Formats: sequence, C-alpha cells, structure tokens
Amino acid sequence: MNEQLRQRAAGPQRMTRICALFRPPHLLTPLSLLCLALAGCTVGPDFERPDVAANADYSREQLTTTARADIEAGGAAQRLIAGMDIPGQWWTLFRSPALNALVKEALQANPDVGAAQASLRQANELVYADQASLFPSVNGNVSKTRQKISGATTGAPTSPILTVSSASLSVSYAPDVFGGTRRQIESTTAQAEYERFQLEATYLTLTSNVVNTAVSLASLRDQVAATGEIIRLQSDQLDLLQAQRRLGAIADTDVLTQQTALAQTRATLPPLQKQLAQTRNQLMAYLGRFPNQDRDERFNLASLHLPQELPVSLPSAIVGQRPDVRSAQAQLHQASADIGVAVANQLPQFSITGALGSTAASGTKLFSAGTGVWSLAGSIIQPIFDAGALEHRKRAAVAAYDESAARYRGTVITAFQDVANALRALEADAEALNQQVAAEQSAQANLDLVQAQFRLGAVPYINLLTAQQSYQNTVLARVKAQAARYSDTTALFQALGGGWWNRTDVDPATAGSPDRFGLPSWQEIMPPHRKAAPAGATPLD
Repeated sequence: MNEQLRQRAAGPQRMTRICALFRPPHLLTPLSLLCLALAGCTVGPDFERPDVAANADYSREQLTTTARADIEAGGAAQRLIAGMDIPGQWWTLFRSPALNALVKEALQANPDVGAAQASLRQANELVYADQASLFPSVNGNVSKTRQKISGATTGAPTSPILTVSSASLSVSYAPDVFGGTRRQIESTTAQAEYERFQLEATYLTLTSNVVNTAVSLASLRDQVAATGEIIRLQSDQLDLLQAQRRLGAIADTDVLTQQTALAQTRATLPPLQKQLAQTRNQLMAYLGRFPNQDRDERFNLASLHLPQELPVSLPSAIVGQRPDVRSAQAQLHQASADIGVAVANQLPQFSITGALGSTAASGTKLFSAGTGVWSLAGSIIQPIFDAGALEHRKRAAVAAYDESAARYRGTVITAFQDVANALRALEADAEALNQQVAAEQSAQANLDLVQAQFRLGAVPYINLLTAQQSYQNTVLARVKAQAARYSDTTALFQALGGGWWNRTDVDPATAGSPDRFGLPSWQEIMPPHRKAAPAGATPLD
C-alpha cells in the first residue's frame, strides 16, 4: 500500500491531468470552472484499513477449558467459547452488587473519564468547524465616514466635508476543486474517531482497574485473616510449650524458638496492612474520592463469583474490538487524509467573492434609487516557486503515514499478545490453584499429625516448627492463587476489548452540536463576576 501511496502522491501534474483542469493553450472558461466546483475530484489516497495476516491466531493449541480446584471460592473450571459476544458491563458477571456500584460510581466521577469526554467533544466541534469550509461565508458591513477634502486639490474656494454612508452584504466562497478541504475534514474526522476510542480505552482501563483493585483488596483481606489465624495457632502452641517447660518436659530453647517464630509471623502483618491501606487509597482515586472519603466498602474472595463461561473473540474480530487498535487505525486514517491535503496545497487555489450594497451621502438615503453598488470577482492562485516547501511537506505526510502504519501493525501484534497471555494465564493459574489447594490440605494434615505426635513426645520440636511454617506458606500461596484467577478473568475481558460496542451509557453530549448559525450568549458576552473564594475553602469538594 505504501507504493500505491507514493504513486498517487507523485505530484500535482498527474492529478491536474486526471482532473483535466488545464488543456494548453486554452484556459478554463467560467462554465468549466463552475462544473469543476460542483463535481471536483479528491486528490490523495483513499483510506483502506490494512489487512491482518490470514494465519494470525492467539496460540498453536486451542484452550477450551481450565482445571478445577477443590475449593469453593475461585475453584470452578472455566469454559472458553469461541465467538461468544462480550457484554458491555462485563464486570456484572462476577455477581457482586458492591462491585457493580463501585464501577458505576467510577464511570461517573473519575476525572480521567471527564477529560476524555471533553477531548471527544472538542474533536467533534472541530469537525463541524472544518465542515463549515464547504459553505460560503456571508458577512454584513455598515459604515459611515466623514472626511474633509482640501479645496486646494480641487480648485474650490473652500474645503468641503463629505459624509458617506454604506451598507453591504459580502459573500466569499472557495470551491473545493481538488478536494483539499474534504481531505482536511476527513483528517479532522479521523482525529475525532481517535478521541472516541481513547474515551473507550479510558472506560475499559478504568473498569478493569476498579475490578482488579477490588480483587486485590479481597486477596489482602484474606491474607490478613489467614495470617491472624496462623498467629492464633502459634500463640496457642507457645502457651502449650510454656506449660511443658514449667513441668520440665522441654528445654528453654524450644520456647524461645516458638517465640521467635511467632514474632516473625506477627512481623508479616504490618506490611500486609500497609499494602491494604495503599490499595484502598488507589481505589478511592479511581472512584474520584479523596482518601478520607472511604466508606469502608469490603470485599472478600468468597463474595466474588468466578464466571464459568468466558468469551474468546475470533482473531479476525479482535482488530475491530480493541479500542487501542481502533485508535491506531484512526491515526493511520488521519495520516492518509493529510497526504491529500498536502497534494491539494500544491495545486491551484480558487476563490469567488461578491458584494451587494448601497452607498449614499446620508444614512436615510441608503438603498434608495441610484445608490446600489455591487462587485463580483474570481481568482486562481497557483504556487510557482516556494523553494520546495510544499513538496517536502507532502513527502513528510507520506513519511508520517508510513510511521502510523508501522505503529498500527505493532498495536495489532500487541493485541494478539495480550489475548494470548490472558489465555495462558487462565490455564496456568487454574492449575496452580489446584496444586496449591492440594498442598494446603496436605500441610494441614501434616501439621495436625505432627502436633499430636509432639504432645506425645514422639517427635522433636523442630518437626513441629517446620510443619507450622509449611502450613503458613501454603495458606498464603493459596489465597494469592485464588486472586490470580479473578485477575486473569479481568485481563481476558480487557484484552478482548471489554464489549464497548454493547454499552448504552455513553454521554450523548460528547457528540457536540453541528449548529450552522450561532452567536455568543449574553452570559458569554457579559460573564457574571464571581466572588473570590474565602481563605481555607476547598473548591474541589
């Protein structure tokens, strides 16, 4: 396609020949000029989305189902269904009303969403502004002039004072003969398309972050709870050892070793609590709240349902579903249109102006008989010598297209990589949870056995300490493995585009308003004076 672009942008002479604008030695007649204005050609390449390789896929082996773990929360097997559609509110599949409420609040209050909506609204308004270039421009003018004329220049004995009043209506129009204006509108429209999918990317990133943060909070709370339970068990064991030491059944070293193990376990609790608090603060930021506005929403892994059926979009559909791919496509489209703009700038520029009005010595005599005036003019401007500036700008536009094409291909490859990574993570982490649950069950059984043997004096204390540490590690690892399955599910929905095409909650105000007539409102002309905020006020509340 790059070679096609260079051929189509080879130079204004070829496009001039195609459009048959100049046929030496004759110049255009007014009739041919009118015909060309009404049915002009559009220079530059017509955009076509690059094709994805036919053999592109997520992996060489197709994943259809994941392993199942012998645990209620997060242990279910998940089936992957090819071609299944993605709901616009995919987070509702976790069946958590509290999570749904948080996502809804984030979409309404997060500053990033408001900024992205304003950017889209701005881009759409700029499209409407550029579309106005296709219409004539009409202006009204009223003036009154008083001038003293020197009598010496006219031979008159006195210097008269002349008064001239005039009122006119002027029209100017630039026919888009070569489509430069239309290509500029196409470029601006592509920019608006880019902003639209940047907004969708903001929605998708925000909802994914809220869900992942809720999962992290649930995991951290379960880790804190598990650590607290381990501390309780170790405290009970320390009480037992101290009782045995008082009876002289064991040495002081066993008691001291247990005290050390208990202190080490307690030392792991503050870092978990710190991480929990920081994660809560991050969630508050996603919700558009300040840290002190925490309403103590609580999550645990048992309150989240793991979806058992997951969609896997067809490889041919992923380029149309990912907001980042669609944004890169819009940038490529914009670069393609900019080539047409650069080519059109090398060709003749046409303009038509006209005016109709009245000029009189007194304002009361305006538009009376004999005071009418009018003018009509047309012009053609052809750049002849600019030291190659326009040619180099055209070449720069072609180079910008090549850059956008390379970035588009990289974005598509990244999209396939993200889906492949999510699918592999679903498979691996499901098996990991299965093994962690088995390891925890074995560690629990081993700890119970060693505790019973230690009470009977059949095993030394070091065996009990090893069993305690093993059980502690397996419990925390199992909680993390549970959370990983929820995070992997979220990552898959995010990698597949999040179902934005099924959303119905997009603010219609982001489309702007294509008004063709408009004047500033009275509030814009005379804005109300606002009083200064008092000291200590918090305007961001």
